Amino acid sequence: MRPVLLALRALGIGDLATAVPALRALRRAFPRHELVLAAPTGLTPLITATGAVDRVFGTGSFVREPIDSLCWSGPRPDIAVNLHGRGPESHRALLATDPVRFIGYAQPAAGWPDGPEWVGEEHERTRWCRLLHWHGIPADDEDLGIAAPPPVPGRAGAVVVHPGASGPERRWPVDRFAAVAGRLAAAGHRVLVSGSPGEAAAAHALATAAGLPPDAVLAGRTDLGELSALIAHARLLICGDTGVAHLATGYGTRSVVLFGPVSPRLWGPPVTGRHTVLWRGPRGLARIGVDEVYAAARRQLDADATERGGVSHAAATR
Repeated sequence: MRPVLLALRALGIGDLATAVPALRALRRAFPRHELVLAAPTGLTPLITATGAVDRVFGTGSFVREPIDSLCWSGPRPDIAVNLHGRGPESHRALLATDPVRFIGYAQPAAGWPDGPEWVGEEHERTRWCRLLHWHGIPADDEDLGIAAPPPVPGRAGAVVVHPGASGPERRWPVDRFAAVAGRLAAAGHRVLVSGSPGEAAAAHALATAAGLPPDAVLAGRTDLGELSALIAHARLLICGDTGVAHLATGYGTRSVVLFGPVSPRLWGPPVTGRHTVLWRGPRGLARIGVDEVYAAARRQLDADATERGGVSHAAATR
């Protein structure tokens, strides 16, 4: 039986995507271990696509509340790694599995003083690589690529607009998304609107205001696999600071991401030219205008056309 390496990251899509470099580092460092990731089972398609994890141990999603226990029923882990948070709750949940070796940030409140100190103002993907480096495990925080699923027929090559986010403070006004979407559609681009079932009403309102057909609204009609395929094969994603932005990073899809209130220094995409970040400070989301977002989208689409050897967006609108 292979020894078990149990890692914890019981959070959401974006949280998982930013932990990919750390998971890959663990895979390289411990190739003979069975790498088990404790995470929500709904994330399984994305977890599998990382190529780093052997098995998912299903948990709830603890984005808004601390994790209390894992209910682990497997063998004693040879190694347990906390990629979930600083503790103490997540430390205690993992330490309750009685691992031979534990890797986590120093957290005396959980009875674990060993490890590096937590730094609040640190990019999320760097945070977990630094933890591993401290424990002697090399990690590359730019190792973010995720294997793309096959495209869904009829949806590839679209401009995807995703107006939703986990909290209202991260949501750009729907009417502004609609204005951008309408201008892009008028310029000849196919625009699709994605979102969760709870965001379907806003997505339909956006589509109506933008003059898009009803079948352009995919909010509430895609599972994670279909959403991932949509983002992976899009020409451009326009969204707020939310999970799909991290999917665009992983798939190399061009994006325009509107940040607020959290700084992109902590959660933003790498600086590659494929991602445009718009941020006006912690309370500045409302100050980002339609013209600015449309111009950023146009530049990304022009760059995409040049890359593909096609006609630029600017030329197409003359």
